[in-house]
Amino acid sequence: MSDNLTDLAEIELPYRRKAILRRVEFDSGLSMVRLVLREGTRITQVDLDAETATTLADAMTAAARDL
Repeated sequence: MSDNLTDLAEIELPYRRKAILRRVEFDSGLSMVRLVLREGTRITQVDLDAETATTLADAMTAAARDL
């Protein structure tokens, strides 16, 4: 398996954490957005379809406005 990855954004988070946003194109032709959260040696990776990525972005924008 040789998925094609394109880095879209890298964001430094509080407490020396990092968020990385990538576009991933699978060999099957499926494209998704990959959210990678790094906390020291721990890595959490979530692949999102376009609808879910949009829903998450909208929810985060709304939450940030309320801070």
